[in-house]
Amino acid sequence: MRKYDLAIAWNWEFDREFVFGIERECHQLDISTYRIDTEHLPTVLKQLKEHSLKFLGFFDRATDADPEFLPLVHWMVEHAVYYINPHQRVVHAIDKATMHLEFISHGLYVPDTVILPPYNEHKEYPLKDGDIERLGKPFVIKPANTTGGGTGVKLHAKNLEDIMHARQEHKNDKYLVQKMIKPKNLDGKRAWFRVYYALGEIIICWWDDKTHKYSILTDEDEQRYRLAVLREIMSTIQGVCLLDFFSSEIAHTEDGQFIIVDYVNEVCDMRLQSHYSNGAPDAIVHRIERLIAHEIARHLRGTT
Repeated sequence: MRKYDLAIAWNWEFDREFVFGIERECHQLDISTYRIDTEHLPTVLKQLKEHSLKFLGFFDRATDADPEFLPLVHWMVEHAVYYINPHQRVVHAIDKATMHLEFISHGLYVPDTVILPPYNEHKEYPLKDGDIERLGKPFVIKPANTTGGGTGVKLHAKNLEDIMHARQEHKNDKYLVQKMIKPKNLDGKRAWFRVYYALGEIIICWWDDKTHKYSILTDEDEQRYRLAVLREIMSTIQGVCLLDFFSSEIAHTEDGQFIIVDYVNEVCDMRLQSHYSNGAPDAIVHRIERLIAHEIARHLRGTT
């Protein structure tokens, strides 16, 4: 039987540098790795079933977009393989409607929202009087479970017709109709942040919601603009979703509130900024690669 310390499932071509970076960090720690892509998935599943292949750890970057990987996930769960971002926790965390309510119950600020049932359950779901007026125009419409790169999100909706059309794009999904959040200006920068939680570490970036470009938040920035509260918010979010690695978008508004705009992004875009203008800063991507490798090493030491 061939045995590997970490299996990485991936199916997005732009993940190549990130996956290879994790492998590079793992190999420096004498951790063996095995890449599983769409082409090799059937062979891997066959070998696992035949007990000719075994994994001790698993990092999934594929199942969110391709259900063909679900049998692999099920094998990992059934055989108690150490799993970064366990699948059952991901399923819970990606439901924006569920997270919205849980965040409120934990004292977190979220946009003013109306949650609508799936179109296939209630085609003519009536909004209460004053809902649109309360949210203001334009407002945001987003599916509760359809995730990835803003899929299904409508940023400039203005009326009930927009809501009706949006709900029909993903007819079996709940929808959130939300007030549009406007961040304050901090010396020329929009106070909108992408915050990562990665294996116990919190990493904060400036993230411009208009250009989608990142820049690193320095220690001086954090102190000057009193942004340490972002770490407290992220710790609370992690306590709710219980994921090992994810990001959230948080906006700081003119009235002093920190509002969570994108709740739990469980498959973070790790494209390098040196390769893509709207990618994540290289130093942060490489830091997360190291954190993943060291987490696997820590687990292996605890099981030997």
